[in-house]
Amino acid sequence: MPNYEEKQKIVEEIKQKFQNSTGVVLADYRGLTVAEVTALRVQMREAGVEYKVLKNTMVRRAANEIGIEGLDPFLEGPTALAFSADPVAPAKILTEFTKKNKNLTIKAGVLEGKVIGPEKIKDLANLPSREVLLSQVLAGMQAPLQGMVNVLQGPIRKLVYALEEVRKLKEAQA
Repeated sequence: MPNYEEKQKIVEEIKQKFQNSTGVVLADYRGLTVAEVTALRVQMREAGVEYKVLKNTMVRRAANEIGIEGLDPFLEGPTALAFSADPVAPAKILTEFTKKNKNLTIKAGVLEGKVIGPEKIKDLANLPSREVLLSQVLAGMQAPLQGMVNVLQGPIRKLVYALEEVRKLKEAQA
């Protein structure tokens, strides 16, 4: 049994994980086989998500110390937490995993320090990934620039066509 100092150290680690993550998803993993949990951990690791099974009392204490309110009702029974800097990644992976494995249940999530329910996690999972969103923003920023380039090229293009016509007339006269 860990003593007080060891427990406090674990609570500090959990607090750090909460503070370094923009997205945290809590899940009940009861009924999953070792192979299924291993497959889930591999998916999480590949996406840069840290997946941990932690004691509810330690999570509760860490959350309360950093001011996350409303998490207590979800800290019942076995709880696994997925921590990530990308809030969409853990939601997407766990939501997809629950479609194939009915034994995994999403309990709740913490998004930017606010507790959200399982239905909001599913909404979050339907969002495009961070990379897709960034590319959409960049495409939106590029469109006006592309239009401006086309507008600026118009007079030059007309000048080239006019010069070409002048050249053809000169050839015809010669």
